Amino acid sequence: MNGIKKILGVVWILLGLATAYFGIAVLGLPKFASGKQEDLVFGIIIMLVLTPIITGGLLIFGKYSLSGEYDSED
Repeated sequence: MNGIKKILGVVWILLGLATAYFGIAVLGLPKFASGKQEDLVFGIIIMLVLTPIITGGLLIFGKYSLSGEYDSED
């Protein structure tokens, strides 16, 4: 079971990196370039609030999983 947790740690880290890319390149930056006020507000919320929270949570969870913080002590 501990091996599965370590493998899932890698999965969480990869999901965190994918979320960072998606949040910045797909949702954030194109909204800044559109020129509309409602797109600008959405882009700011996505890039400065949601992307760091989601990405940080996934990366920290993956780091702890890889380091053995969630291992069973049987």
